[in-house]
Order: sequence, then C-alpha cells, then structure tokens
Amino acid sequence: MSITRRSNIFDPFDGFPFNQSLFSFPRPSSSLSFPSDTSAFATAHIDWKETPEAHVFKADLPGIKKEEVKVEVEVEEGNVLQISGERTRENEDKTDTWHRVERSSGKFLRRFRLPENAKMDQIKAAMENGVLTVTVPKEEVKKPEVKSIDISG
Repeated sequence: MSITRRSNIFDPFDGFPFNQSLFSFPRPSSSLSFPSDTSAFATAHIDWKETPEAHVFKADLPGIKKEEVKVEVEVEEGNVLQISGERTRENEDKTDTWHRVERSSGKFLRRFRLPENAKMDQIKAAMENGVLTVTVPKEEVKKPEVKSIDISG
C-alpha cells in the first residue's frame, strides 16, 4: 500500500467508468481467437460494509496474485481508497481450439471516497483464496460536550 499525492483535487474521479459495464468479452469469430491486444477492463466486484470499528472492503479477485494488485490511498484527494490491478489472459497456443471464452481479462480500477472518520495511516490489506480484504479503522466519534449555562435574572 502506498500513499499517492496528486495535484488535481477538484475531480479525482474524472475519466473513470463508474456505473458502466466493465465487461470485455471477445466477439465470436470463425476461429474463436482472442481479441486484439487493446486494453480492456476486467471486473472487480467489491463489497463495502461498515462495522462499529471499521470500514471493510472485500474484492473477489480469482486467479490474481497479491503481487498483481495495488491498494493505494490518496490523502490529498479527499481520502480516496483505490484498488487496481490486472488480470492477464492465457496465452493462445496455435494447437488449442477454444470453444468459449467468458472470463474477462485486462486492467481493473475501483475508487472509493472514505469518510472523514477513516484512520488513513492504519489501513490493512490481506488476500486469501482470491478475496482481497481491505480494513480501514474508524476514529471514535466524540460526542460534543454540552455545558449548561445558568440564566441570570
């Protein structure tokens, strides 16, 4: 995990394909070959839950090694958690006959703006059985102190 600082703080999500289909499948053809080497987005399905102690992100990343995944936080961008990586496709062997290619491949990128109570310096990430878990501890919310004022007169 690394902390990245960027200069444009106005729109850190500009250019990212939110709420769009991130699937990229090859089109069937007579030879059923792989698509060209143009970059495609792979899917990265992520759950985000909040517990009393932390925000927990779980990403399904089957077949991806932890060395192929980056977890970053951008503090100056307004506490943004970014999970990215790349799912590579299998090499095509000329003797192979492909009947179906449905698994997506390519780069993936997901960004989440974290709330103000996130402890940015204590984020932990772990990967087990193809599931990336990122835990963002929360600061204890201090309730405002209420002081009673005597009314004179």
